[in-house]
Amino acid sequence: MGQKDRTGVVGVEHSSGTDASQSLPRVRVGAMQFGSAPHLEFPLDAFPTRQEVKAQVKRMIFKGGRTETGLALKRLLHGGFPGGRNGSVPQLLVIVTDGKSQGHVASPAKQLKERGVTVFAVGVRFPRWEELHALASEPWEQHVLLAEQVEDATNGLLSTLASSALCTIHAPDCRVEAHPCERRTLETVRELAGSAPCWRGSRQTDAVLAARCPFYSWKKVLLSHPATCYRTTCPGPCDARPCQNGGTCVPEGLDRYHCLCPLAFGGEANCAPKLSLECRIDVLFLLDSSAGTTLEGFLRAKAFVKRFAQALLSEDSPARVGVAWYSRELVVAVPVGEYQDVPDLVRSLDHIPFSAGPTLTGSALQQATERGFGSAIRAGQDRPRRVLVLLTESRSQDEVAGPARRARARELLVLGVGSEAVRAELEEITGSPKHTMVYTDSQDLFNQIPELQGKLCSRPRPGCQAQSLDLVFLLDASSSVGPENFAHMQSFLRSCALRFDVNPDVTQVGLVVYGSRVQVAFGLDAHPTRAAVLRAMSQAPYLGGVGSAGTALLHVHDQVMTVQRGARPGVPKALVMLTGGRGVEDATVPAQKLRDNGVSVLVVGMGPVLRDALRRLAGPRDSLIHVAAYADLQYHQDAVIEWICGEARRPVNLCKPSPCMNEGTCVLQNGSYRCECRGGWEGPHCENRVLRGDAPQALGSHQEPAGRQRPNPSLQPHGRLGHPGR
Repeated sequence: MGQKDRTGVVGVEHSSGTDASQSLPRVRVGAMQFGSAPHLEFPLDAFPTRQEVKAQVKRMIFKGGRTETGLALKRLLHGGFPGGRNGSVPQLLVIVTDGKSQGHVASPAKQLKERGVTVFAVGVRFPRWEELHALASEPWEQHVLLAEQVEDATNGLLSTLASSALCTIHAPDCRVEAHPCERRTLETVRELAGSAPCWRGSRQTDAVLAARCPFYSWKKVLLSHPATCYRTTCPGPCDARPCQNGGTCVPEGLDRYHCLCPLAFGGEANCAPKLSLECRIDVLFLLDSSAGTTLEGFLRAKAFVKRFAQALLSEDSPARVGVAWYSRELVVAVPVGEYQDVPDLVRSLDHIPFSAGPTLTGSALQQATERGFGSAIRAGQDRPRRVLVLLTESRSQDEVAGPARRARARELLVLGVGSEAVRAELEEITGSPKHTMVYTDSQDLFNQIPELQGKLCSRPRPGCQAQSLDLVFLLDASSSVGPENFAHMQSFLRSCALRFDVNPDVTQVGLVVYGSRVQVAFGLDAHPTRAAVLRAMSQAPYLGGVGSAGTALLHVHDQVMTVQRGARPGVPKALVMLTGGRGVEDATVPAQKLRDNGVSVLVVGMGPVLRDALRRLAGPRDSLIHVAAYADLQYHQDAVIEWICGEARRPVNLCKPSPCMNEGTCVLQNGSYRCECRGGWEGPHCENRVLRGDAPQALGSHQEPAGRQRPNPSLQPHGRLGHPGR
């Protein structure tokens, strides 16, 4: 549409009825081209499908000539819309022109609009806006568009139609919004260029006088005028950032996408850590669809359930899932287990509406308890564990304590997931802070899927989850392992981490990788929650190169398993080393050095052949697990956890590793310890330098009871000698 006089009109008729995805039974489209005279390209009833209309438009030939917009309008006035339905349905006229007609357009345009025709005027290049305003229906800002801004023009046309009585937006989540735009025009202006001597006559004196006369130049000026346009915005498939662990989301149309994942997550959906529900449970997700949660919060909850299903469910999963929503009443959208497969379950979620009613969470809990899991109640061991997962961001307008107590009394495990604003109410509903998960934004919510999986399936072993422990994993990331096998080890670590209660008072977890260099992925005191540890494990780098296990073990001894780096006095300490067996020849002495310093060491060796160097590395207690292939690591998880939990119950030495800083000496005394400081240092842990002017001190001794050390919690001993954690 960039050339002058290349103009045309598109006629559209719209009627009620069902519209197929490819055919146009409700909408008819025709086209007319005009230059010096109007020419009908095809009438409204010529082509029944979108493909045929598009193909015919591409075959249109530019005819040129003058811009006789008025003649084209008069033809429509006298003959009507060719192929139309005699005005029995709404009629739309889209005029594409530069707005520089050689004839009058205001009168025929007015007559068309008086007959009920809705007129859109689409300007080409630098149009005459006054004429476009005369052609278009009011309000002008919604019916005058610019062809060069093709995306905005098309969007603006659809937005205007969607906000009228003619059409409705297909997707209920889309919104029509105003936005600032520009109207451009190219005008010819006169500009003073200077002056020159000239002669002027005077009638009064009959004389000719010399004077200076101005002279002008003409030039074209591009002028921009601010305006208001309208567009429809719909949530895109990548808006919710579905790709985890550094993956890049690539949209594919309006509702599909794919993720470009980092190396370790290339085979997983949404680059998510590989999880599964291997326990026999029935789970009902209860979604708050009330006005208090807002449309955004409701869509966030639906996206969370979709991701949960895609990440954890499979064809052979023993777990069954259902989905219900509530506002005033409870509606079971997907009964527990009644779906063909995971894609069918995900598609069902798209049809759950946002009701924007009152928030009656208490009533919903009561109804979910009574009928949310079906009518057939199986007793005893034949009945799977039943779990109700509530997702809400709004405080309830009815009482929740009673219905929640009755639900728990019916042996329902109630888990709550919501925003910070409803934490207290969720804890009241679930009966425990441990059964409540709080998030700050969408990504924070999606990152808690592994934690929810752990709450649904994990069966903590007595004396392990509640046991204080400083646990470090040492991962072989050398080229002898390779990126694919490194990903297997990462997945194994994440599964192990789900078995521990990670927080600063119970279990601390650290991770070190080694290859071309030794790198601390995160220290013992870096992440206070299990979800944070899982995320950090997923981001551990694959290093490549030649690895030295001995160097890595020394690094753990000097830089990780120290009180200065988060290790806690009086807490059992364990190191689990995963290696392919290459580069361990120098590791025997450093491993024994760790054991002598109170750190238990377990070696998990991968490969078809068990190397002698690994046997020596395992130490006198033969702390070694042999795994034939990296993919088989999952089958040895119970053995690893059993070893860790056994080490966590062993007696500990409060002085190993030494809590004394700056080369101070730790001395055991009466079930506690004291630090003897070198000259120039003082304090309970020799942490303070003696200031100048203070009395010099060759050797200072500071004794503290086991429970009253310096304020830094990482330096506080946990329990008495020989009884860690008690």
